Amino acid sequence: MTRPGREIFFVDPASSQLDPIPREQWSDWTTDTAHFGRGKKEVLGRGFDIVMALLLGIPMLLLAVIICVAVRAESPGPIFYRAVRVGKHGRLFGCLKFRSMYRDADVLLTRLLEEDPRIRAEYECHHKLQRDPRITTVGRLLRRFSLDELPQLWNVLKGDMSIVGPRPYNAAEIPALGDHARIIQQVRPGLTGLWQVSGRANTSFAERVALECTYVAQHSLRLDLSILVRTVWVVLSGDGAY
Repeated sequence: MTRPGREIFFVDPASSQLDPIPREQWSDWTTDTAHFGRGKKEVLGRGFDIVMALLLGIPMLLLAVIICVAVRAESPGPIFYRAVRVGKHGRLFGCLKFRSMYRDADVLLTRLLEEDPRIRAEYECHHKLQRDPRITTVGRLLRRFSLDELPQLWNVLKGDMSIVGPRPYNAAEIPALGDHARIIQQVRPGLTGLWQVSGRANTSFAERVALECTYVAQHSLRLDLSILVRTVWVVLSGDGAY
């Protein structure tokens, strides 16, 4: 439930404005989702995640080896990047990726945001940069086809993530989510999700939040399968990836 005097909001993607959910609907919604992830749904969901992670991961082993060699050959630094992300119920975990940036990327980002108002405005809107100077040549290729996220299959097997779910947010982004964080954290973050197949970086942060909340509210196996099918085309097209 919300604290007295506060409302829970969904975002209208068309206007990027916050629209309050009627309190009676919010009460029904919390009752329905309070038990999400328990019992049969939890067992079936984890089984689906494990099977899909193995089916996707085993054929990708050779590709993963090639990526490891390419990442190490282009620039000094570790092959993998372990980022702290916020998972289900606010639990922190190490989200794995192939490294796609140069060393000291976080320091460079801080300097860019301080020195360039245009870059700062773009980052505040999308929480991404279209022409990010921190990304390596190999990294751009990996990001275009979402190959940098292959190691997250290990996070799925560990139970940190699901195959389908909201984007794994970093702790610094949680304040920007406001009360929506409590909705999004009802489920595990996903390797892919509704946001990823609905424009990815072409959407604003507010639109992303709307999509994440919609996914949680409408979650079903049918929706997950639909997102997986759409993910294939999105990955191959590279649309919205940078």
